[in-house]
Order: sequence, then structure tokens, then C-alpha cells
Amino acid sequence: MLSKNELKYIQSLCQKKQRAQEGLFLAEGPKLAMELLRSDYRVEKLYATAEWLAENPVDVESIAVTEIELAKMSTLQTPNEVMVMCRQKKDLGEPVFKNNLSIVLDGLQDPGNLGTIIRIADWFGIKQIIASEDTVEFYNPKVIQSTMGSFIRVKCWYTHLPDILSSVEIPIYGALLKGQSVNQVGTLKEGLLVIGNESKGIRESVLALITNAVTIPRIGQAESLNAAVATGILLSHLCGK
Repeated sequence: MLSKNELKYIQSLCQKKQRAQEGLFLAEGPKLAMELLRSDYRVEKLYATAEWLAENPVDVESIAVTEIELAKMSTLQTPNEVMVMCRQKKDLGEPVFKNNLSIVLDGLQDPGNLGTIIRIADWFGIKQIIASEDTVEFYNPKVIQSTMGSFIRVKCWYTHLPDILSSVEIPIYGALLKGQSVNQVGTLKEGLLVIGNESKGIRESVLALITNAVTIPRIGQAESLNAAVATGILLSHLCGK
């Protein structure tokens, strides 16, 4: 049975400060729950309807909850049978830039965009994202849900970007409105692809360190592309076949 105190504790994990303090995060839905149970993430506790638990016996601490309780815990408009509380990964090691194509995010603010970019990275086999310290948090519930499980396979480091970019010895590609057409760049075996803030783009301190400006040729009249959409288009060219 779910106590009032435990319900309040779960609800508190919707806040970034509490997630950071506790080192935990939440994920919802059968697909995410099962992927996390099979992954190397540590699942601390699972909350699910009695029907789901009866059909899916699991080897972690589990609490049966009603649909009403699940709705109170959930960040989704339509709660989805099961929620897991998981331990965040703190020791990610160091990113390996040599012979890798990695994504760099400069001030991305929208959780849906970050989640979609993580999913796109996973699709193209990219395992590393380097984010500025003011980029939206990796364990934000909306980020986790929109990755559709891809966050399990993609690592994300938060750091002061100029320090990293000034120290690497590989090409740094910046997604800009003016630059070499992505159609002419060809397949990349290594490099960093920098995606800027949704409205302000790439800030000057990062822009100064870009070695190769790359752009998606515009045919129509739209002023710009969504950050995640642009990332997908660029990687579809840069990652080759």
C-alpha cells in the first residue's frame, strides 16, 4: 500500500533539485520499465497496478497502486500502468572523442528537444552527448519519456563547453544558417556536431571554436528549423550508411 509520505516523496522527484539531491529519477510506462529492468541501471522501486504486476513478475521491490494513485504520481496526462524509481548514473568516465562522432548541445532548453535528440543519437549509433551546464537536465521526466528508452544507451556529460572544445584535436562542426552545405561534407568518422539554443543559436564563446560551419540548404521560406529536426537531418548525411 502506498502511504501519503511515500506519495509526496515520489511527487518531489518531479523537481530537479530533489532528483539531484537524492540521485534518483522516475520513468513511466511498460516499455521503459522493462528496458530499465534489463539494463545496468539500478531500479530502486517499482509501482504498478495489480493487473500489471500479476502479468509481469519482477525481481525488485514492488508496490501495487490503484489507477488513482498512479495518476497522482504521474507526470503524464494519461498514466500508464507502471512507474519505476531508478538510481542516476554518476560515474560516466570520460568521453572518447577520437574516432567518434559526438553531439554538443549549447544551451538547449526544451526537454522534448533533448529527449528527441537522444533518441536520434541512438538511431545513428552515437553514444556521446556533451552539454553546456545550462542545458536542460538529462533526468528531467519529459526528457526520459521522449527518449523512448534511448537514454539507456547514450551518455550525457555537462560541462563548460569552451574548455572541452578548446582542448580537442578533432573537427568541430557547427549547425549554422550560413556554412558549407551538409550535402557536400560527406561521411564523418570523428568530430563534434554543435547544436545551439532553440532561439539564440550557438553563443559567441562556442562559435569562436567551431572549425567547420555546416548548414542544411533551405528551399522554402522558413526562418529556421527545430533543433531536434535539424540534428536528425544533419546526422542522416554525416553518419553515412
